[in-house]
Amino acid sequence: MTSQKINQKTLKIAVVGDVHDQWEVEDGIALKHLGVDLVLFVGDFGNESVEVVRAIASLEIPKAAVMGNHDAWYTATEWGRKKCPYDRTKEDWVQEQLDLLGKAHIGYSKLDFPEWNLTVVGGRPFSWGGHEWRFADICKDRYGVTTLEESAERIFASVKSAACDTIIFLGHNGPSGLGNRPEDPCGKDWDPIGGDFGDPDFAEAISQAITTGKNIALVTFGHMHHTLRHTKKETRKPIFRSPEGIIYLNAASVPRIVEKEGEKLRNFSIVCLEAGEVTQASLVWVGSDFQVAAEEILYKRSTSLVQPAQM
Repeated sequence: MTSQKINQKTLKIAVVGDVHDQWEVEDGIALKHLGVDLVLFVGDFGNESVEVVRAIASLEIPKAAVMGNHDAWYTATEWGRKKCPYDRTKEDWVQEQLDLLGKAHIGYSKLDFPEWNLTVVGGRPFSWGGHEWRFADICKDRYGVTTLEESAERIFASVKSAACDTIIFLGHNGPSGLGNRPEDPCGKDWDPIGGDFGDPDFAEAISQAITTGKNIALVTFGHMHHTLRHTKKETRKPIFRSPEGIIYLNAASVPRIVEKEGEKLRNFSIVCLEAGEVTQASLVWVGSDFQVAAEEILYKRSTSLVQPAQM
């Protein structure tokens, strides 16, 4: 089969937003019922929640993940280490998570899926967000990255080594440059309200990737929850479409499992990729019968000019 024929297949991708310990056996069953080809995890599985990561690592569906700031909650900072519930001289829960995920963890790395002519490139792991680099020491200790410039270079190196023509970027926090309003995909929604809280190194790596001629179809991330802290009158904009036609998707609809009228509902972001282009992105809620109980279309490609659904 030629790469052209492979690229014409409609690829169904699930993006799992911040988990925060909300992962159950039913989630894996739901993904199979949804018929997804690939699952992307944006991190924040929990506060170094090894057992949650163990369950996710056992999923028998192609997957990729990037660790979030909560995934190093007791390791990355002095205040976190003071609250650590385990003996850090004998255990390392961060490393246990990384070991469980193995090559599926693509922070500062990538995974090639030649059967779809697709490479998924990971952003900076353990990101807290913003131009001030918090959790910097863990990237220095674990990856030898000491500056945001080096971080951008490290992400871009994975783009340069990508075996496939189409690129999806997967990060915990999104890149800077998506707006400075509190409701923007990476906008600051706490005191002081407003400001771009995206990652500048992620943005720089994407900007460099655009110059390579690679087809960048999607940049997806979480961290900044859809529910805004300063208002309940609106929610965060989950979609941004760049002038280059790249779709940016914030998948952090938290909590991702809710109970409504006695029924448990769990959410996934679903992205359809066809010929290297995003044709639709939606947020779906799956019910106890593993059927889609509700769907919000976030983006749909039109036959003329493509526009995000809410812009």
